[in-house]
Amino acid sequence: MPLVVMLSFFVFPFLVMVITGFKTPADIFHSPPKFWPTDWTTENYAAAGDALPVGRYMLNTCIVTGLCVLGTLISCPLVAYSLSKVQWPGRKVLFGLVLATMMLPPQVTMIPVYIMWSRLGATNSYWPLVLPSFLGTPYLIFMVRQFMMGIPDELLEAARVDGASHWRIYRSVVLPLCRPALVTAGVFQLVWTWSDFLGPLLYLNDPDKYTLSVGLYAFFSEHDVAWGPLMSACVIFTLPALGIFLLGQRFFMSQMTAGALK
Repeated sequence: MPLVVMLSFFVFPFLVMVITGFKTPADIFHSPPKFWPTDWTTENYAAAGDALPVGRYMLNTCIVTGLCVLGTLISCPLVAYSLSKVQWPGRKVLFGLVLATMMLPPQVTMIPVYIMWSRLGATNSYWPLVLPSFLGTPYLIFMVRQFMMGIPDELLEAARVDGASHWRIYRSVVLPLCRPALVTAGVFQLVWTWSDFLGPLLYLNDPDKYTLSVGLYAFFSEHDVAWGPLMSACVIFTLPALGIFLLGQRFFMSQMTAGALK
């Protein structure tokens, strides 16, 4: 019973948003408020689709999200492997610096980083949004590194005895065993990038390059009183991210189960 009550606190706002998207203006502004609409309508979704180029924003968001996930899955395991399974001087110091970057709030580095991208001429492009993921994300590096620390060193030593290089060990031994951690890192990066608002707001000026989050903000600025179309646009933005997260979570759980059975 307590879990049902707790779940209702999270589900109720989303349910209100979805139902409001099907209400007429008379039901939205009815006093006292009505939870269920008297007349269900899809005009709000049609109005949101006419005012908001959902297809274009969805494509832009998918491009940025896909590249960020790809960059994360390339960079983070490589850095994590070097920090966990390769012996070299200074790796603990570097790992400490990686952890230290997690303690800096983004507001501290926002202006210097923006000035850097501006001087490079990369503003109003996807480079500032995509390239950092190819250089590694500190939290995901830490997470994958901790998972790799649990891999027995005897497996790597056996591969070295057979003549395998570090690259062969990383590709053939470590990565298959780290699949649950990699799936988790990919899901985290996907959800973060999909729902990212501040980054696209800072670096994108061309409406044709807007992602869904910034496009929804622009729609809110123009239609701040039209609550029906606004709630419909919020549903359009939320449902893909929610579906992707649920699918990724289920795949992650299946990988965890497979790893436990092995």
